[in-house]
Amino acid sequence: MSKENAILDEEKLYEDLTEPFDFDELERKLQDQLEEELADMQFLAEEKEKVGSPDNLGNVIMDVVWEQFLNQIAVTAGEDFIKENNGLHLDLRDEAHIQTAENFAKGKIATHNYMSREQLEQNYDRYTNTSHKEFRKKYVDPGMDATLKRAGDLKKEGIDTVKDIYTGRQIPTETKLDNGKNNPKAAQREHVKSSAELYSDPSLQMANSNQELADIINNPENLQGYTTAERNNRKSDNSANEMSKQDKNKHWEKANKRAEEFVEQKKKEGEERLKKEGRKTQKEEAFRIGGKALRAVIMQFLAELVKEIVAKLVKWFKSANKALKTLLDSLKEAIHSFIHKMKTHLINAGNTVFSTVATAIIGPIFGTIKKVWMMLKQGWKSLKEAVTYIKSPENKSKPIGRLLLETGKIVIAGLTGVGALVLGEVIEKGLMTIPIFAFEIPLLGSLANILGIFFGAVVSGIIGAIAINLIEKQIENSMKREIVNAQIQKGNEILNLQHQVQMVSETKLEHTKYIVAHDIHNRHVEAANMMADSIKNIRANCAIDESVKNTFDDIDKLFNEWKD
Repeated sequence: MSKENAILDEEKLYEDLTEPFDFDELERKLQDQLEEELADMQFLAEEKEKVGSPDNLGNVIMDVVWEQFLNQIAVTAGEDFIKENNGLHLDLRDEAHIQTAENFAKGKIATHNYMSREQLEQNYDRYTNTSHKEFRKKYVDPGMDATLKRAGDLKKEGIDTVKDIYTGRQIPTETKLDNGKNNPKAAQREHVKSSAELYSDPSLQMANSNQELADIINNPENLQGYTTAERNNRKSDNSANEMSKQDKNKHWEKANKRAEEFVEQKKKEGEERLKKEGRKTQKEEAFRIGGKALRAVIMQFLAELVKEIVAKLVKWFKSANKALKTLLDSLKEAIHSFIHKMKTHLINAGNTVFSTVATAIIGPIFGTIKKVWMMLKQGWKSLKEAVTYIKSPENKSKPIGRLLLETGKIVIAGLTGVGALVLGEVIEKGLMTIPIFAFEIPLLGSLANILGIFFGAVVSGIIGAIAINLIEKQIENSMKREIVNAQIQKGNEILNLQHQVQMVSETKLEHTKYIVAHDIHNRHVEAANMMADSIKNIRANCAIDESVKNTFDDIDKLFNEWKD
């Protein structure tokens, strides 16, 4: 009978909490309400690669939830654990175990990575205290002969020319001119990526010993061949961006690409090795606190559970219909699977007990998520404090995973006034009524306490992911609208400019027509004046001609008189 009641209670609770709710409708409702609050959150848009993709967001959630859980149970670790942990306090943060180039450059060494800590410290000492000139003289120069012989040695062997890797032409191995001076056209060995450039790279410095770093610099993929002394000296320690344009021909581009690909591969290998080591030491440290079989199994089950929950959350984010019921269905399935594993592998108890366990866990979780949903339906005010937290200058530099978890806690705090710890305490109190869950596990606490802490972190992560996802979508939509508005404004400016150009053209045409008409009129007037002057002159000439004619007539008359 008690078994039936437990199952019925769970089913009734589930039904009460899963009324239809449309996530997409929520997104649309929040669309216009968050715009003002989302100002100055451009940096979140830069994290889109991590929060915009459901798969990437899932990885962020999984890492931060597990880290949060482990850090919360770490407070129980005492002196015995520190002795077992190489004299170090429990620290399960990524930066304590996984060395990154960024942290290396800042002098932050992953001291809990016992596998490479000593080498990392030596590498950092070299990075900060050994000049490139000193390093090259001791390690790089002596190692070059293993890759390429000097031009002078080739000359002694009867080889007069070698191929220039940057031109394809043959260049001499004779290093001296007839006058005893150095031959500027003589062959010299060439690092495509200069030794100084590679030596300054924190990723290469971080992951490689002295000899390993020198071997990378002198590898045939970088020390590819010969070029002239004058070109080698001109390039010197310059990077590709600092080189003269005249030296960047197609031969150089081919050689540079080959060297770049090799260097990037070596950087990736070093970073992945240190990440793999860090995950290993992180896991060892986590399981060291639960070293006995029971503790180890519990931790393993919880690790599997968080992966399963995140996988289902990612699937939900990808689904077309992101309704509350589908999310709760997924969570319920994952929790039941976890409880079944505990029943099978850890505790010999009947179905009634574990039905009660399921209700004790699922009830508070569903209740919290349901309340968050109802609060989100009220509008943007539900996210206002979370947005304010994210916008705060001191928080902008925090990893997106940390922002995600804190956002979830803030949203939950809006319901409870305290936050995720309340949810954990509710689950813990519910389970403590079952004797076996009140049993204390050394260095961990009771199973009820462990599960309370764990599910508190999980729900914070889920709610934080939903809130961050909502905020990110609003930022994305806001940016899209800004782009569209900018395009419309620019289009209007172009249309306005085109209208102005048209008006100017029309005015110019009218002005031209006026000038032409005015010029024609003036020419007509001028022509008329000229014609009038011409007629006047003709008339005057005609009058003169008549006078002359009369004079000649008078003379003829005199001659005739004289003849008579």
